[in-house]
Amino acid sequence: MPINLQKAEFVRSAAKAGDFPRDRLPQVAFAGRSNVGKSSIINRLLNRKNFARVGAAPGKTTHINYFLIDSAFYLVDLPGYGYAKVSMAERQRWGRLMEEWFADPGLMTLGLMIVDARHKPTADDCTMASFFKNSGRPFAVVANKLDKLRKSDIQPNLARIRETLELADSVKLIPFSAEKGEGKQDLLNLILSHVEDMA
Repeated sequence: MPINLQKAEFVRSAAKAGDFPRDRLPQVAFAGRSNVGKSSIINRLLNRKNFARVGAAPGKTTHINYFLIDSAFYLVDLPGYGYAKVSMAERQRWGRLMEEWFADPGLMTLGLMIVDARHKPTADDCTMASFFKNSGRPFAVVANKLDKLRKSDIQPNLARIRETLELADSVKLIPFSAEKGEGKQDLLNLILSHVEDMA
C-alpha cells in the first residue's frame, strides 16, 4: 500500500527527552536555520497549504514537533536555529534538547538538513551538520530557494555547500524549491525509500 501523504496529523510537541515517541515507527527529521523555509518544504511535500505552521517570526519553534504521516512514520520538525533574537538561555535549552534527541540511537531513521541554496552555510549550519554526521544515521542536505538562483549559479553554489559542510560523497545534496516544487519527487523518493525499508 502506498503511503498517503495527505493523511497527516500533528501529534505532539516535545520539550524534553521524556516526550519523544518511542513506538518504533520510522522518524524522518528536518532541521534548518529559522528562516530557511523548513515549514514551506514540509507543506510542499504533503501538498498542504499551511500544515506546518509557517512562523511569522523566525525562531518560534523551540520544541520538537511530531507529525504522524498515514500512521506509517513521523515527520519530526526540529527547532530552527541561528536566530539572533533568541536569548542565550533559550539557545542553551535548544542545544540540550538537540543533544538528547541525537544521543538516542533509536530515534532517527533519516535526517534532512535544510540550507539556503543562495548562501554559503553558516557556522550554525556546520554545527548542525556535525550532529547529523556524528549520529551515524543516514542524512541528506536539501538546498532550498533554488528558484531564487540564476541557472549558472546553481552548480557552483551546490559545490560550495558540499565543501563548506564537508559532506561525504555518499551524502545526497538535493536542490529544491518549496516555491516551485522542484526537487520534490527526489526528496519524497529518498524519504519513502528509508521509511518503507523499515515497514
